[in-house]
Amino acid sequence: MNARQPITRRRPAAAARLLVALLLAAGLGALTVAPAQAAAYRFWGFFTESGTSWTFAQKGPDQTVPADGTVDGWRFAVADESSSRFPRATPTFDELCSTTPKQDGLKRVGLVVDFGRAADSESASTPPEPTARCASVPTQASSTDVLKSVGELRVEGGLVCAVAGYPASGCGGEVKEVSSAAAAADTPVQLTLPGAATSSAPSTPAGQAVAEGAAAGTSAGTVVAYVVAALAIIAVLVVVLLRSRARARRGEH
Repeated sequence: MNARQPITRRRPAAAARLLVALLLAAGLGALTVAPAQAAAYRFWGFFTESGTSWTFAQKGPDQTVPADGTVDGWRFAVADESSSRFPRATPTFDELCSTTPKQDGLKRVGLVVDFGRAADSESASTPPEPTARCASVPTQASSTDVLKSVGELRVEGGLVCAVAGYPASGCGGEVKEVSSAAAAADTPVQLTLPGAATSSAPSTPAGQAVAEGAAAGTSAGTVVAYVVAALAIIAVLVVVLLRSRARARRGEH
């Protein structure tokens, strides 16, 4: 009987060691797949209006030739691939261009330019107010030509760096640390429209729910990883305690 006692006492310890190995593997795996913080940049984003929401333009503004009856949008912001910063209002083409007569050889393109928030600027300075208009341009004009109706552009390497002098410097620079104000959700804005008082802005900017969902998923994944790792450490401590007690009992016999 005494010879079998050590074997009987080892079984719980062996099971505990297996449990610890599984927990450690799960913890390391979770930490490995936990998403790293994506790089953020300060830049002008180019969008096209689709229905009542904004979508990223499929081509650059120089290669995009908008059709009569469409709406271009621009937004200056700090963003990464997991956070969408669209213009904070979505006026329709009719709201923008109903008072602009159509002319031969010209097309009408709605244009929304959102200069962003103070938190989006490099110096936290107050940006110009968002603007909206109807641009009458030649039928073959590009979206860059449409944007020029707002003011002079500063372009570097094909990238729009400034619109109507804003910002005064910088061009798509990386943001090492995104402030809480820059990461905060957008607040809809009211636009003064041609021939109308104001435009109605959506209660939630287009893409905001997707961006917040992605951020929430990132945070949740990180929390789960650390919880699993903590459980693994606790399991290790439990095994150490059980083995110590087992050795103590063997010593008593």
